[in-house]
Amino acid sequence: MNLLSLAPEPFTAPTDRDMLPSERREFVRTHRTCVFGYGRRSDGPAMSVVYYIPTDSDELLVSTMRGRAKAKAVGRSEKVSLCILDERWPFAYLQVYCDAVVEEDPKLIVDVMMAVGGRMSGNPLPEEARPVVEGMAKAEERVVLRCKPYATFAQPPRHLHRNDQAEELTHWVTGSVPWDAADEGSA
Repeated sequence: MNLLSLAPEPFTAPTDRDMLPSERREFVRTHRTCVFGYGRRSDGPAMSVVYYIPTDSDELLVSTMRGRAKAKAVGRSEKVSLCILDERWPFAYLQVYCDAVVEEDPKLIVDVMMAVGGRMSGNPLPEEARPVVEGMAKAEERVVLRCKPYATFAQPPRHLHRNDQAEELTHWVTGSVPWDAADEGSA
């Protein structure tokens, strides 16, 4: 498994049709922030905005502290949702349903933290930062939430760009699609 680098250009969701399964995967691979959602023991679902790191094996990795509610929730139930956010207008998002596990491998934890730092700044962290990140990982008791997608739900970016455009605005119904689904018509 290799961590994917930050894409120079995030995938832009089409505005005139639903995203194909391959486009949904590309959307996830080329963005960097999401709303991490999980079930709580009581009340409604919990949600927090986090950076995530995609891998070449289609896992999505999230760094958190062992004592945080995200890690505890994954310990109770492996089902989580990541709402992948587009950072550009027109705003789109893609809901990704995942099975998650808590990963405690120290090297992976530091690698993910280094990659998150690069996504936050827009530039990879220099290797000289690794000892500082290792110290932070130990002090904060960091873990990685390894999220394996099994389905997606797309939200098309439908927006008014002018007030006289309301009659032109259309919507369509989308649905949950298996993560590894083929594009219709392809074999």
